[in-house]
Amino acid sequence: MSHSNRSPAEHAAAGRTTGPSAHAIAVLLVAGVARALRSCWRAAAQTARLAIGIPDYDVYVDHLRRHHRGREPMDRDTFFRERMQSRYARGSSRCC
Repeated sequence: MSHSNRSPAEHAAAGRTTGPSAHAIAVLLVAGVARALRSCWRAAAQTARLAIGIPDYDVYVDHLRRHHRGREPMDRDTFFRERMQSRYARGSSRCC
């Protein structure tokens, strides 16, 4: 029987495997779960910030880069200061 015509069982019996090891599969699975958890955490944190009225600096920077390419974004501290001042300034129109 030629080497290329062996069945998977014959390869296994010869000490060869036909697919990735259990360790490799576990590593890939853990990496995928970690990516999914990071993504869920980012979404939950962004939702919480929006719910309590904290502006999202990363969304601001992304928006500026996509729609206002020539403008330099404010630094994080300036952004939060400006957003809080805009939100709570006297004379601003509010719904309630």
